Amino acid sequence: MSSLTADSFKTGYLPTWCPGCGDFGIWMGLKNALVELGIGPDDALLVYGIGCHGNMSAWMRTYGVVGLHGRTLPLAQGAKLANHTVPVIAISGDGDCLGEGGNHFIHAAKRNPDITVIIHDNQVYGLTTGQASPTAKDHLKTKSTPEGVTDAPMNPLALGLVSGATFVARGFAGDMPGLTKIMKAAIAHKGFSVVDILQPCVTFNHVHTYQWYRSRLYQLDAVGYKPDNRLAAIEKSLEWGDKIPVGVFYEELVPTSEDHESALAVGPLSGQSLGVSDIDGLLGEFR
Repeated sequence: MSSLTADSFKTGYLPTWCPGCGDFGIWMGLKNALVELGIGPDDALLVYGIGCHGNMSAWMRTYGVVGLHGRTLPLAQGAKLANHTVPVIAISGDGDCLGEGGNHFIHAAKRNPDITVIIHDNQVYGLTTGQASPTAKDHLKTKSTPEGVTDAPMNPLALGLVSGATFVARGFAGDMPGLTKIMKAAIAHKGFSVVDILQPCVTFNHVHTYQWYRSRLYQLDAVGYKPDNRLAAIEKSLEWGDKIPVGVFYEELVPTSEDHESALAVGPLSGQSLGVSDIDGLLGEFR
């Protein structure tokens, strides 16, 4: 699509996110990445989870489906298996992906399907008014933890790395150029790509603000880091405090789950014959 721009993804509906929400940055970063990759509204499938992030489906003109809470990745993997020539991007939240969907995340990383999962990581369940999510840190006080979070936070990067993800990165919703670059690399990568995006929630998380992050974030490539060692990436992923790294932590190319699927050798499943002459009779067996 030669005239592809960010406006190509307009639907006629305006976002209902809170003013200043980090979702705006992620939304724009994704559109910019798709434009730079030449992926238009008819060229990819976006699978959304339940949460504030999932509302993006209403103002993102692409093929899309909204799944059950925590079931974003099973849907994405099924779609990729049905037609592995189509880019599939899972849009998920920290609660949707790592709370309800934590088990799916681990096994997707292990299988290495060629899909990209974008995690909106704001440490709260924003759609249900701010309960603590699995990534909540620093004794964060929320509706569900009025005295502060006491358990250790889940680390999406470390979990993805030890589970087998072949592309692991962290972005920041307040850095449009950097976020676009990371998303572009993740979508282009052949394999299971994880992009954890630090996303300020201006309504329910008043600790981890844009200013809080900007005073701590540093770019991995600016310090000569090379994303080619999984053990080094795990160690770097655990760094959190006065200094927080962003960028690509790890990348490797190995066969994907689609490469191992012999049924795909002759083409996408969606284009193959079912080998059944009497569809109505077959369906009748299940009535």
